[in-house]
Amino acid sequence: MSLFNVFGISGSALHAQSVRLNTTASNLANADSVSSSVNAVYRARQPVFETLDGGDAVAGVGVSEIVESTTPLGREYRPGHPLADKDGFVWTPNVNPVEEMANMISASRAYQTNVEVADASKQMLLRTLNLGE
Repeated sequence: MSLFNVFGISGSALHAQSVRLNTTASNLANADSVSSSVNAVYRARQPVFETLDGGDAVAGVGVSEIVESTTPLGREYRPGHPLADKDGFVWTPNVNPVEEMANMISASRAYQTNVEVADASKQMLLRTLNLGE
């Protein structure tokens, strides 16, 4: 494996973690939303990572899909709410803010680590070029 491949690998990881951070942000933004029907309520989403193996090409990580959580949705009795159904219930998303915050911290740390890998590789290449001077 060439030292140049490190940039492709860390770049693919940066993209994957960026998708993970965006998905987490979307989940947190919709955590307190409500709906009048089970079909319209927001469902938590998570990216599914996959290994990219290009043979001689650059390997790395990619996002194969973004899946909706199968955790049960919430149903709360709020008879005065404008979106309440005829029985006085509203549907709430299956977003767990504590899990989402843990995902956000993990994704941001992984992103930061991959930036450091790319920077260390750049420094090594620059030092290699300076050997001839």
